[in-house]
Amino acid sequence: QVQLQESGPGLVKPSQTLSLTCTVSGGSITTNYYYWSWIRQPPGKGLEWIGYINYSGSSYYSPSLKSRTSISRNTSKNQFTLQLSSVTPEDTAVYYCVFGTGPQLFHSWGQGTQVTVSS
Repeated sequence: QVQLQESGPGLVKPSQTLSLTCTVSGGSITTNYYYWSWIRQPPGKGLEWIGYINYSGSSYYSPSLKSRTSISRNTSKNQFTLQLSSVTPEDTAVYYCVFGTGPQLFHSWGQGTQVTVSS
């Protein structure tokens, strides 16, 4: 069973880059047709899909966040990483890394990590 664990700083200053890593166990991030997503939930709001990187290393981002988002991977460590640049307080949220077998399929979730953007 695929398990995911987010890690990264809980506090980021405005205008800086938010960087989170997801460590995967129980499955390889290069397995065919596996998709690895980032999703966030701001306080008092619904879930927002950020983007994914897939088994071949191709990535796709939400149009609303595309200009500030990069998702990469480290296959030797079985990890994938989110970078969100030029953050503002509106980027404060719980961030989840998620596994699925399709671009919009979400089978397993990490526990989530709170990121606060504040000076």
